[in-house]
Amino acid sequence: MVAINNCISVDLYGQVSSESSGTRHISGTGGQLDFMTGAAKSKGGKAFICLTSTFTDKKGQMHSRIVPHFGGDIVTTPRSEAYYVVTEYGVRNLVGRTTWERAAMLVDLAHPAYREELIAAAEKQNIWRQSNKR
Repeated sequence: MVAINNCISVDLYGQVSSESSGTRHISGTGGQLDFMTGAAKSKGGKAFICLTSTFTDKKGQMHSRIVPHFGGDIVTTPRSEAYYVVTEYGVRNLVGRTTWERAAMLVDLAHPAYREELIAAAEKQNIWRQSNKR
């Protein structure tokens, strides 16, 4: 499954939002969850969420697609169904990972300009461990 649009984002828990921007509803699921489930359950199948690490808004400001947590965004794919997440910085398999492991993996996939900010947010959310690398 590949979904690339301005509203797709992943939070540090591994939830995926691709149908709203905050509380502003933009589109429907488009079958995303069905594709994720079908790919994961098929023999030899793998389910991917592919996104750029950032997007630029109409005012020319860059934003991270990996965010600390959602604040009213519609969750299209729950963390239990988010398997592989891909950005230009790599791919991570979130299956079976603890919350703090997911946070560390997703910080690795974020644009370098946002990593420290995401780490600080993860610490505030109590999902960052001292053992996580900086």
